[in-house]
Amino acid sequence: MLEEIYFATGNLNKFKEAKEIFEKETSEAALEHFEFRHREIRSDSIEEIAKESVEAAYGGLGKPVFVEDTGLFIDALNGFPGTYSAWVQAKLGCSGILKLLEGVEDRKAKFEACIAFHNGNGIKTFKGVCEGRIAENERGESGFGYDPIFIPKGESSTFAESIELKNKYSHRYKSLLELISYLENL
Repeated sequence: MLEEIYFATGNLNKFKEAKEIFEKETSEAALEHFEFRHREIRSDSIEEIAKESVEAAYGGLGKPVFVEDTGLFIDALNGFPGTYSAWVQAKLGCSGILKLLEGVEDRKAKFEACIAFHNGNGIKTFKGVCEGRIAENERGESGFGYDPIFIPKGESSTFAESIELKNKYSHRYKSLLELISYLENL
């Protein structure tokens, strides 16, 4: 396993969450932060966005690095906000999504994450999905982004109400476990 790996992100909340998972799941690799600001390509594929971004990150760092792209896909909104989730969060926030879903009974949604890893020997991707639904209102104080309105399948609490729940079921957690498993076999 690599001794040092970098997570290229401009989102310190994502880095903190990933670092906690790395520390819990492996003692062999130190996760470092690579402050990364990159103008993402526009695509409906989180995998395509992640691959292009990690290529840029590796070009700037030259060390083993990964990026993660995430999207919230809401069935009743035809998959919106999808790959535009960060932009929509900044412009509309959770309250804007709830307003779009006023009077809508089908609140089924899913989070998808794609990690793209590059170590100079090509790019590998790892995906994680968390099925769930959108709450009727914002609940909870933990987490970030859409955590106050997302309820994982089979649960009644939002991610923001239970960070332990998020760490157990989240799309990011699942994709990071796949990455860690891959790194352990390098």
